[in-house]
Amino acid sequence: MSTTSLTESLRDRRYLLTSWPWRSGIFLATTAVIAAPLSFGLTLLLLPLLVAARRLVNGELPSPAVIFLVVVAGVLLAVSAPLVALPVAVLERRRLRLVDRRPLRGGGLPRDLASLLRDEATWRAVLYTTLLALLAPPIFFGAFVALLAEVLMIASPFGIGTWQFGTYEVHGGPRSIPFCLAGLVLAPALLYLAGALAAGHALLARRLLGAGDQLRDQLSEVSQSRARLADAFDAERRRIERDLHDGAQHRLTSLTLQLGMARLDLPEDSPAAGPLGLAHTQAKELMVVLRDLVHGIRPQVLTDLGLPAALRELAASSPAPVTVEAQITARPPESIETTAYFVAAEALTNIAKHAHATEARVRVNGDGTRIELEIEDNGRGGADPSKGSGLTGLADRVAAAGGRLLLASPAGGPTLLRVELPCPR
Repeated sequence: MSTTSLTESLRDRRYLLTSWPWRSGIFLATTAVIAAPLSFGLTLLLLPLLVAARRLVNGELPSPAVIFLVVVAGVLLAVSAPLVALPVAVLERRRLRLVDRRPLRGGGLPRDLASLLRDEATWRAVLYTTLLALLAPPIFFGAFVALLAEVLMIASPFGIGTWQFGTYEVHGGPRSIPFCLAGLVLAPALLYLAGALAAGHALLARRLLGAGDQLRDQLSEVSQSRARLADAFDAERRRIERDLHDGAQHRLTSLTLQLGMARLDLPEDSPAAGPLGLAHTQAKELMVVLRDLVHGIRPQVLTDLGLPAALRELAASSPAPVTVEAQITARPPESIETTAYFVAAEALTNIAKHAHATEARVRVNGDGTRIELEIEDNGRGGADPSKGSGLTGLADRVAAAGGRLLLASPAGGPTLLRVELPCPR
């Protein structure tokens, strides 16, 4: 079968030649088995309410016993509905594969009662189970009558039973052959009707038991893709750092030494002494630039000693006095540590460029499960991410790591930047 669902197969001219009619029949038969106890239990719980409603319609007040039964039934219905609906939803998602091969994943069971009652999926499962219990009896009664009529029509020439068709009484024999032929002609229509009924049930189940499932999958995929891109960016940045440190920086160091040795061997009054000295000076300056560039990609102190030491080194190079307070009980993952460091570096750069602050404070706390970083300054405030201050890029970087960035910067200051980063285990 090339089609993945009963709905698609119904539009195929070869529908009757495939296994989908049989699959839909099995699906409907198992639906009747599941719906029967649900309908019986719901009828028992609704019976006191129906009795009370009938007495009110007749102008009578329900007796205390009836009112008590209504209250008890209401409590039982409220308590049992989620407890019954969730297992039914799990079973229906699996049974749906009979008529729809597309996966329909559901969320895990809530860990406590409060989570169960707050979860939207719980009440969608309750609605589905209630509709199944209410609609199944009349629909399957009609389907049973149609199936019974079909069987009697096809078997009528063989004298199986005597039944009335309008004003005509069927006793079997040759006079029943027209009914047999009519039954044979109507058999494909009955199979299509059963398929349509099963397809409608599957559509209802997918809409209620999987509502929002595609959107959640897309959001999850976007989050995972964003995390993969961030990891790939960090890996590429480390590769560039390694290539610069192990390749370009070593070659430039060797070139600087060679220029220095050539400068020593060259007489000072030589015409080439001036250009050679200038080249030597520029090579040494380029070494400093390259060292700062490598350091900016990922400081070695961050790799060797961790986030607190890297923040203190960062504070020591800041134009404004910066106080660092660090309390980290367990070293966070490398990606989280790198994100926190570069947030602090960008924040201190913004303070030096825009805040006109005379002092700043960096606080970082970590307990192994999360990192909380705060950067505060006494500058003029008014930081606005929409003005291209770099805060938007920081927020995106923090979000890619699964954290969040909070900013409070009223006009006149002070400014407080808070970052919360989870530490996955």
